Amino acid sequence: MVKVKIISEEANNIQILFTDTDRSLLSGIRRSLMSDTPKMAIDTVRFELGLVEQDGEVWESTGPVPDETIAQRLAMVPIVTRHDDFYFQSECPSCKDLVDDQRGCPQCSVIYACKAFGTEEGKMITAGDMKPMGDDSLSIIEEFKGIPLTKLFKGQMVEFFATAIMGRGRQHAKWSPVCGVAFASRKIGVINNKTKAKMLWDLDLSITSKDFKDGKLEDYEKVSQLERELNHVGEGTEEMKDFKNAITIEEVPGEFILSFETDGSMSPKVAFTMATKELAGRFDLISKDMSEAL
Repeated sequence: MVKVKIISEEANNIQILFTDTDRSLLSGIRRSLMSDTPKMAIDTVRFELGLVEQDGEVWESTGPVPDETIAQRLAMVPIVTRHDDFYFQSECPSCKDLVDDQRGCPQCSVIYACKAFGTEEGKMITAGDMKPMGDDSLSIIEEFKGIPLTKLFKGQMVEFFATAIMGRGRQHAKWSPVCGVAFASRKIGVINNKTKAKMLWDLDLSITSKDFKDGKLEDYEKVSQLERELNHVGEGTEEMKDFKNAITIEEVPGEFILSFETDGSMSPKVAFTMATKELAGRFDLISKDMSEAL
């Protein structure tokens, strides 16, 4: 049975160790993370056009950046994704029986409103100027409020309503919650010749003989560091002939490390859980179809 262990986890980054498995499973999870994990993203934007009079001044809904460019930037702004609170529009109890143009309710969409004015010296309009209509907990994440949308000067304004819905990365990149998804065989360092290995220790680098236990180095981060430091005694160096394979990096059969980063719309653990759930659902469907066929 496959065993899974989280090696490290930060706000948006994670490394996961898989044991007793093969590359096909990791490849499936990788694809599911990028293409199948449900995510909220802005799908449509309605810009309000015209003139507005305020405090004796006349403002026009115009600016240096075309509306299409602003819409594209909005699509890539990370939106808080709560899988338990929202449905896909095609599965929403209130909207699934409606035509696409009529779908959209608090159960399957979030509307963000923005109305901002320029200044004499120029004002940068950012994602933080968007406010959710209804639940304030769906506000743009603090970390991403500074994402620039456009810059307005005196007499210029922008007003729009942006609607976020649930989607998947296979439909559009804006619905893919992860990046840098990669996996590799887990590696360990092995001392084959203690006497010649001393050549590396004498260089006074970060990895020492004390890091090895019973002649093996298994700590993932330290193995990565050792791999880099072996370049000091590897090909193209004076020490290569004498050092030879005193220390080698070896792959552990059946063990792999998966690493990826999320865009902030959800935690890495949630993204991984949803990806494996989607993948398991597909296998269940395949198994059912096979049973019916046979």
